[in-house]
Amino acid sequence: MPALETQSRLPDPDHAYRMLIEAHRGLSDEESAALNSRLVLILANHLGDAQALAAAIALAKRAQPE
Repeated sequence: MPALETQSRLPDPDHAYRMLIEAHRGLSDEESAALNSRLVLILANHLGDAQALAAAIALAKRAQPE
């Protein structure tokens, strides 16, 4: 599996975080989950690399709180 870039590559990570939070403002839990699902699929398609996606999924699962 390819190594994933886990250090922030965003010029303003705080702004990116605020955009994500703002996108969820006023949504129900179900609407928020649906937005996250669409966003993941759009970004996975943009990435266009199934091995990198598999590595990202594995990393996200390992980071999941108990």
